[in-house]
Amino acid sequence: MMTFLTYAGAALAEIAGCFAFWSWLRLGRSAWWALPGLAALAAFAVLLTRVDSPAAGRAFAAYGGVYVAASVLWLWLAEGQRPDRWDLAGGAICLAGTAIILLGRR
Repeated sequence: MMTFLTYAGAALAEIAGCFAFWSWLRLGRSAWWALPGLAALAAFAVLLTRVDSPAAGRAFAAYGGVYVAASVLWLWLAEGQRPDRWDLAGGAICLAGTAIILLGRR
């Protein structure tokens, strides 16, 4: 459970950080948006190092599925665009991949 919460926090931080830059460079917001974006991206990096995994690559690969699903949720909650069935199916497939990576017997 703690791994999932850490991944969820990392995803929120990464998406918020990237969205700050998106807002600045694509939506015409002030360059000041980059400052909280940088802080959020630093928080993302720190959180990802907190995942209990002996290999960084495995932790990063499993995180990828959480990031995709969280991005679809961001699309809906932050940007007000309802995900379509393809968004939902893609997110579900990515989460299935995350589960295989995290729960696979080694």
